[in-house]
Amino acid sequence: MLRRFTEAGHDVTVVPTAAALHFVGAPTWAALSGKPVATEVWDGVHEVPHVRIGQSADLVVVAPATADLLAKAAHGLADDLLTNTLLTARCPVVFAPAMHTEMWEHAATQANVATLRSRGCLVIEPAEGRLTGADSGKGRLPDPGEIYDICLDALARGVGVHDLAGRQVVVSAGGTREYLDPVRFLGNRSSGLQGYALARAAASRGAEVTLVAANTALPDPAGVKVVRVETTEQLRTEVLAAAAAADAVVMAAAPADYRPTSVSEAKIKKADDGSAPSLALTQNPDILHELSTTRPRAGAVIVGFAAETGDATSSVLDLARAKLARKGCDLLVVNDVSGGGVFGSADNEAVILGADGSATDVPHGSKTALAHVIWDEVAARLHD
Repeated sequence: MLRRFTEAGHDVTVVPTAAALHFVGAPTWAALSGKPVATEVWDGVHEVPHVRIGQSADLVVVAPATADLLAKAAHGLADDLLTNTLLTARCPVVFAPAMHTEMWEHAATQANVATLRSRGCLVIEPAEGRLTGADSGKGRLPDPGEIYDICLDALARGVGVHDLAGRQVVVSAGGTREYLDPVRFLGNRSSGLQGYALARAAASRGAEVTLVAANTALPDPAGVKVVRVETTEQLRTEVLAAAAAADAVVMAAAPADYRPTSVSEAKIKKADDGSAPSLALTQNPDILHELSTTRPRAGAVIVGFAAETGDATSSVLDLARAKLARKGCDLLVVNDVSGGGVFGSADNEAVILGADGSATDVPHGSKTALAHVIWDEVAARLHD
């Protein structure tokens, strides 16, 4: 993370705790950051570091944040340079917890996390995976690249933008596969990038996020629970299960509309006479329509996506408005995918249609920027 920040041109001051220096020594931090490293308020007293570092910072990142550090920060203790810095900082503060599952789940830690979040701090949910020794569970430090992306987002958005704090949201991403035989499937070009951007943005705004990912090869977003699926039916099962407790569901995935009526247990062989096998298809369940009509949780905001190309009789927006009415969702994010430029791209542009008749144009920009506009619309409806 230090390398990512410095190589991007940021001026970084490393403030380790005394315990942290058991893992990485002060000379290493000093060499990588290009600045002297101190742990105590008595070092360089003439520069008043316990006040100046926090006052001058645009962002403070604590990674990893131990249970002890979270407790000190929540209770305003200031027994070293880092905790003093946290008390004087008026910029965004990001904590990336890392500890054993039992420590993370303890009532004291959860209370401290809730306190910090209530004050506008961003406490990322820890990842699930291998911990110290043979233990596995929730408490693993998220991937440094993912923490870095959330930090850049916090820098761009400023202090206190946690309008989804305390909310549970579900995001689907990627494209489903419907198998013909053990090696072949029907699929689509969805990369999952927009869904992952939505999950990451929601986490940065304080939400508890479940990401149902269909056939993606992207790293897990920091602080997000990822559920992996392949087929449309698997996607439906996981989304409906998670939606029962969700305040918002964003269906950014591209489910296959059809599936084969039967799946061959063996690979379908190529015919010597040049003939092709016939393929009988049946329609898959419409997950967005089911969510919108059954509303697994009353008051939840349901968001759909429409990838349209238009035709000889209707424009992209004409088709999208008809789809919005047909699906029954609260918001529909409309992409013009003529030429396929959206798929796999880091950028996007869209029109967000509301069931209330609203239309929000989102100009060409990053998929993260579009994700935040979508969450702006969702948050407004949740507060209403």
